[in-house]
Amino acid sequence: MSSVTSRLGLERERQLRKLFLEPVNFCLLYKGSHHGFEIETLKSKSDDQGRFILLVYLQSGAVRGGYLSKPFPKEKNGKGEAFVFSVDEQNATCFPVKDQNNAFYASTYSISFGNCLQLSSVKGKFYLTSEYDSIYGEIWKEAKSCCVEVEVHRVQDAGDLLLSPWREVTWTEMNRETLRENVVSYKPTYESLTKVKILLVGPAGAGKSSFINSIISVMYGHVTQMPIIGSHPDGFTKKLRCYDIRAEKGGQPTALTLCDVMGFGDSEETGLTLHDTLAVIKSHVPEGHKFDREAPINHNTAGYRLSPALKDKIHCAVFVLDACKVLSYSGSLEEMLKKVNSELSDLEIPHMVLLTHVDQVCHAVQEDVQYVYTSRIVQERVEKAAELVGLPVSSVFPVRNYARENVVNCNIDILLLSALSQMLQAIDDVFDFYTPSPQ
Repeated sequence: MSSVTSRLGLERERQLRKLFLEPVNFCLLYKGSHHGFEIETLKSKSDDQGRFILLVYLQSGAVRGGYLSKPFPKEKNGKGEAFVFSVDEQNATCFPVKDQNNAFYASTYSISFGNCLQLSSVKGKFYLTSEYDSIYGEIWKEAKSCCVEVEVHRVQDAGDLLLSPWREVTWTEMNRETLRENVVSYKPTYESLTKVKILLVGPAGAGKSSFINSIISVMYGHVTQMPIIGSHPDGFTKKLRCYDIRAEKGGQPTALTLCDVMGFGDSEETGLTLHDTLAVIKSHVPEGHKFDREAPINHNTAGYRLSPALKDKIHCAVFVLDACKVLSYSGSLEEMLKKVNSELSDLEIPHMVLLTHVDQVCHAVQEDVQYVYTSRIVQERVEKAAELVGLPVSSVFPVRNYARENVVNCNIDILLLSALSQMLQAIDDVFDFYTPSPQ
């Protein structure tokens, strides 16, 4: 069913979830316009799937439905806890069953929750009939309407989902285009600066290079296969590399440059050293420098910048952490993260955290990243990431990089671009507070 999407919409789905005492998730089993408007087909798709809701979309725009706490009945009568409801983007109204022995009825040509919600199939069309009902009460006016759409969803436990998001995001194509255009048209508020550099730092394999590849994919409108990403336990990047972000493939560079660097190790003996990390942050290190633990960066390093100009400096630093590993990162790694954080604060360089692989810690987010800010698990990992670095939770941004997809996705793009927008805003906020010297 992954290729078939519900007509319900996120806002109405949120309202509908509020009718349940415990957190639930809905899994689409049947959609009339996709599977055919026949009762037998609806029943076959719904059999043995657990508790369910029936959704009926009317020509008036109204959405009505019913819930049964038991699997779709094989016999005529369905017994169990039940209710019928109406739902829109502002609220959902529930009418509980009064006689659980007659909560639901199914026949060859119709199914019904009492008499108030009777669904029948006639010549390839569904009709909804509402009549006075002693089982649920007198709810809606007596009427018979042709249905625009009919769906059945399995109702399943979703203990990891909250009823309301802990951050608000507008998940629309229009918002994606607005966010993308903000990146394309971005100009630093400090007049003498034409480009800004954002440095990605963090443990090996956390997804620094993948984030850069994903941002390029967003801008190009297709998933790119850049040679900058790979899989290796000690990380793929060994040099300091800077990538100009272009508005489109072959187009002019934007004012944004993303910088990638060798990853931190799990211990003091592996990965990028604290000494070399601070040299990169202070912009002493030239692009292309290959890191070597046996050869620490110093004044004699080829291309070493003793007094880097403003255009060569790092204007924002971003810690990239893996949501799958934040609970198990070593104490030495945590110590290094906090030391780098402290140094960035002393240098007055804005910094924040990207939390990658959030789809791998929450099934709902894996299905749709719209659930990222209603996920309890992601919220807990965000809080842990903030604790590891020593930053407030508001400075941590969960993202999903392009790894398995072959085409770009609007919601993934929005999550990536939202994080990038926060980085650019942080740079401008710092410039508003002080005027940096050219040297």
